[in-house]
Amino acid sequence: MSQQHTQPSPWWTPSLHADRRPILLARGRIEARLRDYLASRDFLMIDPPGLQRSPGNETHLHAFGTVMIGNDGVGSPMYLHTSPEFTMKKLLAAGELRIASLGHVWRNRERSALHHPEFTMLEWYRAGEAYGAVIDDCLVMLRLAAEATNAKVLRFRERECDPFIEAERLSVVDAFARYAGIDLLATMDGEGVTDGEKLAGQMQALGLAVPEDRSWSYLFSLVLTEKVEPKLGIGRVTVLDRYPAAEAALARRAGDDRRVSERFELYACGVELANGFGELTDAAEQRRRFAGEMAEKARIYGERYPLDEDFLAALELMPEASGVALGFDRLVMLATGAPRIEAVLWAPVAQ
Repeated sequence: MSQQHTQPSPWWTPSLHADRRPILLARGRIEARLRDYLASRDFLMIDPPGLQRSPGNETHLHAFGTVMIGNDGVGSPMYLHTSPEFTMKKLLAAGELRIASLGHVWRNRERSALHHPEFTMLEWYRAGEAYGAVIDDCLVMLRLAAEATNAKVLRFRERECDPFIEAERLSVVDAFARYAGIDLLATMDGEGVTDGEKLAGQMQALGLAVPEDRSWSYLFSLVLTEKVEPKLGIGRVTVLDRYPAAEAALARRAGDDRRVSERFELYACGVELANGFGELTDAAEQRRRFAGEMAEKARIYGERYPLDEDFLAALELMPEASGVALGFDRLVMLATGAPRIEAVLWAPVAQ
């Protein structure tokens, strides 16, 4: 006997849209609050293009590729950006001081309750200001989102977080010690050069499973995801600060300890909401990092993305700055208590 399979109703079904509409209207109120906040602090909203020659150069970020065909019929590979970061830093080099962007970005190989292949990112930069300033921005925005929905707490499933009380400030090193029993500094030298076998040894001593891939970065991400992140932002917001230099991405090293960097991530209800930097402006160092990231990407995934040479050239002119990217859809989720990211999107991408 053949089995009947019923497909779920699409989001545009009138009854489903009616159920979703209150959350979508709340999304609009949150957006208005955040735009007002940025405008009141003299941020200029800019509109970066999504189509780029390089989508970003981080190992585990995957882009959507396409081909741009010229008038001569010759095609050139292009990508949808995974972040507007390169464009915005070029504008800082051009002389802009406070800029923000609220728009769509694309990341391939990502779909879950908290991930969507096309999502909305709020990204902003403060030229000449330390990264504590953008941390403060983030904390204000969480409160504004809760106020826009009359929420006393942020919520993701069974987890709650009060954005109105003082946030917890926690270094990555302290977080690994507290929640995983791991001494991260013992797995790197004084310059922050990492040793995957030392990290694997600590994991084994604690009875943690160690995969075949023993690269330090992979093991770090594994412990962070499985042991640390679920404990962050429970009850109150957590600012997870001072990432190891090996995980600095586009952040500069901390002035007081070369083993760590001026990078933070913001957590509420165990959910990562934002990723921010005291921005690196050393083009040679950034090129070395990109090359290392792309070599690792080629090793793991068999592909690599081109470097944005314009971006590296612009770093020579870029002033000291701080910047942060915040997942706007996730913030709406937590402010409305939605259980999945599709619930807060006007039109989710088809499966």
